[in-house]
Amino acid sequence: MASETTPLPHEAGAAAGDAASSAPARVARSGPFSLRSPAGGAPLDGVAETELSALATIVASARAAQIAWAEVPIRERAELIARVKNRLLARAEEIATLVHRECGKPIEEAALAEVLPNADLIDYWTRSIEELLDDSPVALDPLAYPGKVGRIQRDPRGVVALITPWNYPVAIPLRTIVPALLAGNAVVFKPSEVTPRSGALVTSLFDGLLPDGVLAVAQGGSDVGAALVGAGVDLVVFTGSVATGKKIAVACAERLIPTSLELGGKDSAIVLGDCDLERAARGVLWGAFTNAGQNCAAIERVYVEQAIADRFIARVIALTGQLRAGIDVGVMTTARQAEIVRHQLEAAVEGGAEILAGGAPEEGSLAFPPTVLKVEREDTPLLLEETFGPVLPIIVVKDAEEAIARTNASRFALTTSLWTRGYERAHALARRLRSGVVTINNHGFTGALPAAPWTGAGDSGYGVTSSPHALAELTRPRFLLEDRSRAKSELWWYPYTPALRTVAFAMARARGGARWFGRVSALVELVAALARRLLGR
Repeated sequence: MASETTPLPHEAGAAAGDAASSAPARVARSGPFSLRSPAGGAPLDGVAETELSALATIVASARAAQIAWAEVPIRERAELIARVKNRLLARAEEIATLVHRECGKPIEEAALAEVLPNADLIDYWTRSIEELLDDSPVALDPLAYPGKVGRIQRDPRGVVALITPWNYPVAIPLRTIVPALLAGNAVVFKPSEVTPRSGALVTSLFDGLLPDGVLAVAQGGSDVGAALVGAGVDLVVFTGSVATGKKIAVACAERLIPTSLELGGKDSAIVLGDCDLERAARGVLWGAFTNAGQNCAAIERVYVEQAIADRFIARVIALTGQLRAGIDVGVMTTARQAEIVRHQLEAAVEGGAEILAGGAPEEGSLAFPPTVLKVEREDTPLLLEETFGPVLPIIVVKDAEEAIARTNASRFALTTSLWTRGYERAHALARRLRSGVVTINNHGFTGALPAAPWTGAGDSGYGVTSSPHALAELTRPRFLLEDRSRAKSELWWYPYTPALRTVAFAMARARGGARWFGRVSALVELVAALARRLLGR
């Protein structure tokens, strides 16, 4: 709803140099919303918080609008939403600059992660949605079910509540909004209170294309999210922390509302002795430090085989030293997350870990440098809990077997990367991993592939983002059967008679419940019993 969005000025290029500020970045807050950029501390526009009392009305309006929206032919829905692509690309600099200002990530990173992949996302869904939502036939035995034709339809869920985090405030919501709308749903979207302006911008991309109420934004903190879950929606799609995800799962279970939960990871990179060492070092570096490590698929554990460990570690240290603060690696987004990373790093060092590059910044600073350390003990929060920051622990292992075992021991199972020249061996190892996504000689970027499922297991949650598999959450199957039989009655209808009983047991024997001679005998008995049944006996 237009009244629920905050107008955004076109501020492309306004703060391109913020992240390079030499002053330590800190964040001031007022209410649930940040008022200053983590990238240099520049002021941010105010945001109107959605009143809790308004949520029931928003959801009711969405439900009324969804009924009419679902009646719009799929091709017309696709043609309307396809226009979002050009709007997105035309506002690329504005989007990247706003994300930079709200999150602190480099503008180049914002453009590459938040804008360009979403053009592919819109193309994929708008071009394929008709085929993906086509009715599918159900084969029915013409002898057992004469004159009957069945097919499966994919119906929209209804009103989808979408709650997303701050780390990719444009890309993550669009991965659900686009297919959800195309499938005929309405969406009520609650962006993170850390990035409310990016959330408002996302919904503004659809202005004038959708009936009023089909896409609404609810701004606020966790209380608004909780109220939205309880406001009578039909599906909750949530990306965020394990703790909050569990609360949402319980709340939805009490209401029998389906959920899709993506709750983070503790992704590992397994670096084998036969890898291309230069590519592995560069790939692991990017996988660990992109978006300042604030990525559910960030590499937070590296298991490297002992045979190449010294050379690999030396190359990672050298490459880390070449990263430029504020240009290659931005600041962290929130003071709370920076403190979590600081405490994990301190605990690891107290437990014997050795810092090889970087280290914690002064207390209160968001400019957390890319940090590499060598770790031997696994019983430290740095290897057990999600870090969500620019810290790369490296663990030397004897071989791939040990690396697989340690990777699978985690309660998280989102993505894992294998670095090796032996593709056949890598495929065999991949089959033994619990992770929902496995990449060979690359890491982390597949969340941007609209045709590839993004999913996990364990504390990484359940449900699927992207790919046709996501429609299992966004739609529900409806079975439709047509009976074209001209018979006045079905075999199994009333009255129940001795002939019907004979038919039932003769069919059981004829279909495999007896040996060959018994089957032949059953067929003869069946023909006679069917004749009596047709005469009403």
